Amino acid sequence: MQEYKSRDYVIQVHDSWQGIAEGAWNALLAQQQTPTLFMQHAYLQAMEVSQAASPDTGWALQIVTLWQSQEAQEDATLGPPGLRLCAAAPLYAKDHSYGEYVFDWAWADAYQRNGLRYYPKALVAVPFTPVPGSRLLAVDAQARQALAQTMIDFSQSQGLSSLHLLFGDEADLLACSQAGMMLRRTVQFHWQNSKSARSTLHEKFTDFDDFLSHLSQEKRKKIRQERRKVAQAGVLFRVLRGAEITSSDWDFFYQCYERTYLEHGNKPYLSRDFFAHMQQDMAEHWLLFVGEIEGRPVACSLLGLDSTSPEGGVAYGRYWGALERVDCLHFEACYYQPIVWCIANGFIRFEGGAQGEHKMARALLPVTTSSAHWLSHPGFADAVARFLAQEGQGVEAYMDDLNQRSPLKEG
Repeated sequence: MQEYKSRDYVIQVHDSWQGIAEGAWNALLAQQQTPTLFMQHAYLQAMEVSQAASPDTGWALQIVTLWQSQEAQEDATLGPPGLRLCAAAPLYAKDHSYGEYVFDWAWADAYQRNGLRYYPKALVAVPFTPVPGSRLLAVDAQARQALAQTMIDFSQSQGLSSLHLLFGDEADLLACSQAGMMLRRTVQFHWQNSKSARSTLHEKFTDFDDFLSHLSQEKRKKIRQERRKVAQAGVLFRVLRGAEITSSDWDFFYQCYERTYLEHGNKPYLSRDFFAHMQQDMAEHWLLFVGEIEGRPVACSLLGLDSTSPEGGVAYGRYWGALERVDCLHFEACYYQPIVWCIANGFIRFEGGAQGEHKMARALLPVTTSSAHWLSHPGFADAVARFLAQEGQGVEAYMDDLNQRSPLKEG
């Protein structure tokens, strides 16, 4: 652990989640604007102990924490005696850009072509998880601002080329902007359990047919055709939540998950051990759809669940795979089954993950997500700022185009 002092805080940098009290981290996370299960201590620690995100895989952990003196501490689990955790973020020193879903390969290439070193760089993100939410955990705006500046200072002191915060929320982006970081937008596709995308009342759908009735005739017809193909192939789904997902179910899921990566010529980012930790420590946050033909499992999709969100339950599409090819099975397992489940269980949103304009035909609508970037080299920082301004105009035009092609009924 590294420790030093600023005017207002004791700053500690840890290279393992074992050095951070789970109670302190999760209590701070619960205070944020948009906490998600993927920023919980157990999820991030599983990335480390399973070796998915470790120095050997190019993810060197540096947890930046800010503490203040406190005379009395009601809960000893919240941190070292006499200190209160005021701000914290997971920072990784990386020697590549894999597993991020906000692409800076062109920036790295430009550095290399000019004889400069882009890696290692600093990254504030949840490894392999493009889910928007709070990244700079803080007790207030002042502490969040101090944390953003501390991470820039830390990156400079460590000789890192740059600092990148991915999929942050509004509070994160404000603190980063005030610290001089550049903002960047990308597009994802999310389904909302609301009969009117233009209304603030958010009246929920009663069932899947009610949902379909709010789509254009063309989209309704297409979805029914796709679902019919899966049904005619004899595929039925078992839906398992939390402790209902057995070790055998997790084994089958991993077989499917691994095959999806291997079919594309890639090694999966996450190991079976990572999901063993999910079963042991965070079982209540997972939902598994298992597609079967005559009782034989052939495919599955895995969703993360946040039931404690202030706005209501949120489901996150994470992984899928199949051992047999069935026409339209991907759409059924990854979109239609989750939407049916969300409607039945009153969840207010289903996030479909990174990229994928095809999701829009299934009524997952476009939303912008944001990241923040700081580059130590002044010349490249200016060049990237110009690029981001131009790219931002393109994203705005793309969003306008997508909104004009909405699958929802007009009016």
